[in-house]
Amino acid sequence: MDVLLYSLGAVALAGGVLLGASARVVQQIERGVVFRLGRAQTQPRTPGFTMLIPFVDRMKRVNMQVVTMPVPAQDGITRDNVTVRVDAVVYYRVIDPLNAVVQVQDYGFAIAQVAQTSLRSIIGKSDLDELLSNREHLNQGLEVMLDSPAASWGIEIDRVEIKDVALPDSMKRSMSRQAEAERERRSRIITADGEFQASQRLSEAATVMAATPAALQLRLLQTMVEVAAEKNSTLVLPFPVELLRYFEAVATDLSTPPAGQSAQDAVEPPSPPAVREPQDAS
Repeated sequence: MDVLLYSLGAVALAGGVLLGASARVVQQIERGVVFRLGRAQTQPRTPGFTMLIPFVDRMKRVNMQVVTMPVPAQDGITRDNVTVRVDAVVYYRVIDPLNAVVQVQDYGFAIAQVAQTSLRSIIGKSDLDELLSNREHLNQGLEVMLDSPAASWGIEIDRVEIKDVALPDSMKRSMSRQAEAERERRSRIITADGEFQASQRLSEAATVMAATPAALQLRLLQTMVEVAAEKNSTLVLPFPVELLRYFEAVATDLSTPPAGQSAQDAVEPPSPPAVREPQDAS
């Protein structure tokens, strides 16, 4: 009787050990690839409780979440011969766990190496202006270069983004001088445009004032009021230019001799007439 009990206990213990060795739980974020005697099974195990054949099956778990992988900064020379240092970030996830386990030894390391080489290739094919201002197009090109080998490994490239572009100090100073010169050019153009528009307005105002002489006198009085409002000790009165021109014309007419008369005769006054003495009648 005791032997029978011991035998049943041993069988129960062996069954428990076998059950513990064959029972597995797959998480929701995972898929299980089962190798039976070294041969991969075509259907991966879904999340939940699953059973394996002890000492025959071996299961490898594959994470199905999106992986965020930073790409180390890569030094390169752009197409316009500028040395830059560029880093990026890659978002990918496993869509076929069987190929991710069978086709490549370590898919994470493989994606990292492909990302670094593709980033160097993008740097060599692009100009500096494209790296600084047209990153969306470069991100798409980098994603295509990564997706080509990753598709056969059961990997889907979700997104690729260039994070930062580091420039040498000499190039930063050159770009700063270029930006300063561009700003100076714009400011000069704006100033010249403003002066041109102001001259047009002043020309129109002068035309209106020429048609109405009283407007110029009113403008003069308004200017005097504006100057006197500042409580200055000196009052500046503008002198009409037309009056100066009148004086200049009069002086020119006086200094110009008539036709047939020399300049000396025009300047010297005529001599007085001679007085004749009366003769004696005797």
